[in-house]
Amino acid sequence: MSRNLQSRKGRVILHTVIWGALLLWPYYGTTAKNGYYMMDGVPVSFITITSLINIALFYIHAYFVYPYFFNRRQWWLYILATAGLIVGSLRLKGYLLSWYPPIDVSTYRFIFPSSIVFFIFSFIYRVVIDQERVSRLLKEKQAAQALTELKFLRSQVSPHFLFNVLTNLVSLARKKSDKLEPALIKLSELLRYMLYDTQGKRVRLQTEIEYLDNYLDLQRLRFGDDLDIDNRTELGEEALSYIIEPMLLIPFVENAFKHGVGYSGRPCIFIRLSVAEGTLTFEVKNRFEVEPADTKDESSGIGLGNVISRLNLLYRNKYTLSINDANNVFHIILTLKLL
Repeated sequence: MSRNLQSRKGRVILHTVIWGALLLWPYYGTTAKNGYYMMDGVPVSFITITSLINIALFYIHAYFVYPYFFNRRQWWLYILATAGLIVGSLRLKGYLLSWYPPIDVSTYRFIFPSSIVFFIFSFIYRVVIDQERVSRLLKEKQAAQALTELKFLRSQVSPHFLFNVLTNLVSLARKKSDKLEPALIKLSELLRYMLYDTQGKRVRLQTEIEYLDNYLDLQRLRFGDDLDIDNRTELGEEALSYIIEPMLLIPFVENAFKHGVGYSGRPCIFIRLSVAEGTLTFEVKNRFEVEPADTKDESSGIGLGNVISRLNLLYRNKYTLSINDANNVFHIILTLKLL
């Protein structure tokens, strides 16, 4: 059941209880012996009919007069319609009085002003309902915008990743390396994950780690002994039950390979992943050479900017990200509260 339907159902129940109590209270303490007259001599049936008139006034104003005239900024029509509604209810009550024996004039101050009271309640009720509706629509719009943005960000991940991987395969093809075939097999596994396993849903943490391992295997096939990859994962049994946004960790690793393999010394990619008490800690570190500003790739930073946007959308207030590039060492530490 949708939240909107639940809210509407709850509202109907609340109205039924309130109006039921209003219509039944005059009968409390009255019996057939006293002709169903209240202590001040007012017939209970008259109170009931008067209450029904007030209830009708409440709903006619709330669901017809207010929405059609007030919200459309037709003030003069709204004032005329409201005045007509109140005066009409008063005249109707006065007409009903002619059907009953004379009633104490002191009771009039309860019978006639009640139309004004119910109009005020109706106005307040309608304002509150409109505010709730505007708030709900705003939240739905924000959720739709967030979903659209997330889909866009996810759509950026695949092309960005494929560009890097295909560059790797071109390098192997030029070398006519025997590693090209196993690299293509690894790539097919990665593509299957990207195209079929991650669309519109979160995935098991273990599946995401396997995807990351496949990516690292692909990089090992490309670089061989020219690059050290120090990758360690520490998981407890409870980690198997956690889920995570797909392809959330890979941009940090991609960034390390993109900028770390060109280091003039011995390149090394350092990766640590651990899960403890529902919190994932992911650490990636690499050395890099400072590049002149005019030689930087225009796509540099797309992956990191993308993942930060996704973190803000999906894990707001549930993650911390530390990025440090001091002393030619690029070092990120991500802590993430898992679901």
